[in-house]
Amino acid sequence: MSKNDLILPTDFPQLKNDTFLRAARGEETEHVPVWCMRQAGRYLPEFRESRAGKDFFETCRSPEACCELTLQPLRRFPFDAAIIFSDILVVPQAMGMDVQMVAGKGPTFPEPLKEPEDLQRLRVKVDTEKELGYVFKAITLTRHKIEGKVPLIGFTGAPWTLMSYMIEGGGSNTHSKAKRWLYRHPEASHMLLRMLTDVIVEYLLGQVAAGAQALQVFESHAGILGPVEFKEFSLPYLRDIARRVKDKLKEAGQDVPMIVFAKDAHYGLEDLSQSHYEVVGLDWTIEPQSARERTGGKVSLQGNMDPCALYAPKERISDIVRKMLEGFGTRGYIANLGHGLYPDMDPENVGAFVTAVHQHSKQIIKQI
Repeated sequence: MSKNDLILPTDFPQLKNDTFLRAARGEETEHVPVWCMRQAGRYLPEFRESRAGKDFFETCRSPEACCELTLQPLRRFPFDAAIIFSDILVVPQAMGMDVQMVAGKGPTFPEPLKEPEDLQRLRVKVDTEKELGYVFKAITLTRHKIEGKVPLIGFTGAPWTLMSYMIEGGGSNTHSKAKRWLYRHPEASHMLLRMLTDVIVEYLLGQVAAGAQALQVFESHAGILGPVEFKEFSLPYLRDIARRVKDKLKEAGQDVPMIVFAKDAHYGLEDLSQSHYEVVGLDWTIEPQSARERTGGKVSLQGNMDPCALYAPKERISDIVRKMLEGFGTRGYIANLGHGLYPDMDPENVGAFVTAVHQHSKQIIKQI
């Protein structure tokens, strides 16, 4: 038993910077908070060094390794939030599927789901503490080691995104195998989506119990669906997750802001803003003013600088950030990228992005 097994989700250090949580709830802040999806990632030399020669999912199952990787970007940059290092595919693993990270190929399911009868291979009842306890331990350990510097975000993949991986057997450009299920086996598709939703709800509640102070749900493959399929196979489950998690937390007297990030689901903005999430994350293909108008001030917004803008010179990054802030406004807004950081990005430019958000937002707020 490692000494970290003895760390309990109690007596956490007091939070010193709650800017991110206040912005998520639409409250006033002194500056716009900023964090980056995949801020713990391969663009950092220390991340590559820590991960060298180690199996990806083995790293995910080590609370100590996840804690260290989560903290690395905070030592370099004044981010306003941290997100636990893990992966969305730990959920299919918990349901009994084998997932491997193959070099040069990415996540791979050696035996994907092919026909509805394959659903019988999945665990119907998942003991999240037993199967995903390593994530909870990582969250608890990180909450203690972060020493109240910034809030810690927990996360999950959304049902449709996980379903598409489980059927495709990995990444895909068309997702045609998974979409075939939606058209050919709608009942089985809904059954799988319900099974995933049940596990996800328990998983997110477990993350909060372990110390997560906010939750993000990644519907990374939303854009592969059209508006009709989105409303049938994605949106109801996103809403169900938020409603059930909120209801359970309310019973315990807890309130944890939730973020939904449905990439490329432009057509779903209005619906997403009425889905029990405090924050809607945006990719870079949506204009800030348009997103504000379409969500009608019902939610805070997060995003949405094109990650590739980080290849620009620092002065240009500063200009892009200023325009983005002017578009979104400074209230009910969390600055982020429209997707995750890429491995070949220069950490100095990430630092320039964070600095620009803080500096420009402080100036804008002063002028109000």
